Amino acid sequence: MMIGYVTLGVSNMDRAKQFYTDLFSDLGAKVLIDMGRIAFIGKGGKTPMLAVCEPYDGKPCTTGNGVMVAFAAESKEAVDAQYHKAISLGATDEGEPGQRIEDRFYGAYVRDMDGNKIAFYYFG
Repeated sequence: MMIGYVTLGVSNMDRAKQFYTDLFSDLGAKVLIDMGRIAFIGKGGKTPMLAVCEPYDGKPCTTGNGVMVAFAAESKEAVDAQYHKAISLGATDEGEPGQRIEDRFYGAYVRDMDGNKIAFYYFG
């Protein structure tokens, strides 16, 4: 698996979407999915993306709150396998494998032993 997207917590979604789409416009980046509190920016679902979001817990964003590294998987089964492997290696659950965005996004979330949030996902 390789990195699929990185999430950055922001305090103003419109400003963040504008900044990052402008910053990476020469690379063909655009807002691919906008769900209100989170937006995915990139060239497509099969290439690395940047997600900007208002932190899920409702607290102010910080350099750590809302930050997550996500790893792309080849299938839903691969997401399940990586999630269970991470748990077996000492990670803690932050969201069991499941469908997240209609039929397009399947994901699972864990925290490593230092509290870093990571995700495994299948985008298809």
